[in-house]
Amino acid sequence: MSAPGEFPLSEAPRSARKGLLSISMVLFSFTFFTGTMFAGGKLGMAFNFVDMLWIAAIGNSLLALYAAALALIAARSGLNTVLMGRFCFGEAGSRLSDFLLGFAELGWFAWGTATVAIVLVKMLGLAEGFTWPLMVFFGLGFSITAIIGYRGVDVLSRVSVPLMFVLLSVSMYIATRHVGGFKGLAAVIPHEAMTFSAAITMVFGTFASGATQATNWTRLSRTGRIAVIASVVSFLLGNGLMIVAGAWCAMVYQQADIVSVMMLQGLSFAAVVMLCLNLWTIQGPTIYNVSAAACHLVRSERRRTMTLIAAAVGVVLAIGGMYEMLIPFLVLLGSIIPPIGGVIMADFWYRHHGKYPTLASVKLPRYNVPGLTAYAFGALLAYCSPWIAPLVGIAASAACYILLLEISRRRAVLPVVQEDI
Repeated sequence: MSAPGEFPLSEAPRSARKGLLSISMVLFSFTFFTGTMFAGGKLGMAFNFVDMLWIAAIGNSLLALYAAALALIAARSGLNTVLMGRFCFGEAGSRLSDFLLGFAELGWFAWGTATVAIVLVKMLGLAEGFTWPLMVFFGLGFSITAIIGYRGVDVLSRVSVPLMFVLLSVSMYIATRHVGGFKGLAAVIPHEAMTFSAAITMVFGTFASGATQATNWTRLSRTGRIAVIASVVSFLLGNGLMIVAGAWCAMVYQQADIVSVMMLQGLSFAAVVMLCLNLWTIQGPTIYNVSAAACHLVRSERRRTMTLIAAAVGVVLAIGGMYEMLIPFLVLLGSIIPPIGGVIMADFWYRHHGKYPTLASVKLPRYNVPGLTAYAFGALLAYCSPWIAPLVGIAASAACYILLLEISRRRAVLPVVQEDI
């Protein structure tokens, strides 16, 4: 069964709501992710210092606004994203968003599990045969925090977030001193090529799925204002710091792997601690998101069971080679996940005028065809777009949904108008 206070199939009641510090710390722990620093390292290899900062600022600002928009809906309704999906995709149609969001987070979980095992084998000089047993060990171990639920994530975040911030600050200071200060950073010439739109898409894509599913925690906010502030601060500063730290150090050492960078800086022990603590912090919320989507997919309250099943699948994906798929995975997420948020926002504000009825009080259709059609249109357009895919997906899906709703309404009243004439 679910732990007390989890509410996987219903609205979060007012009695379960949390304050700004609690919500912010959980979201910070969610965004303080080693994988984001790997993506930032790719930016550092492809852009000069000033351009990198602009890309990080723009990409993370857009991501923070997207997360805040969904957080406000979550706090007002008490629903997480998969439950919101019932309104905009239908009872059965919402299983599409369950699958996509579960797949996205499961991919992240598999990548993190593979990363910690592969890096530890390299750093400790272990035989290659230890890799997959370590993946099994860490994959199942990471699920403990998620099984405990919100309380476990909250407690761990209060320890890991300050330590992670200090360690990154030290690493960036050493890198800056090594290259000769800010003048040295500005003089670094990029060695790889990447378009501006692809870079923004990658920054947004690093946490597109995370921002879409952060509603699992922001729906527990006491007020909409708390949800918005916590989302903006954590995604803008938390995810932003991860991107900038990865890019900053990659520019100096021409190495996108932040753990390898710390080893070059003489921070090997700290790198091991950072990797394990950071991935433990993020893997818990990540597999929690998977279990929430899985519970809704099969309409089950057994979140702990779903957590263990999801962790086992994640381990299989890790062993299957997820470590090598990070950048293609981020680009894909930047196209297929944000359109879900676009449909949800249009459904909440345009169709329901800023207030969802309780799930128990309404009978929803099995499939909401306008919502499913709008999602497919937005995702396809985002995937094919040469511009910033997440923005294209959000705008296209929201606009398409509103248009289809208006067409449906006009068709519904047309016979009455003709009869009057």
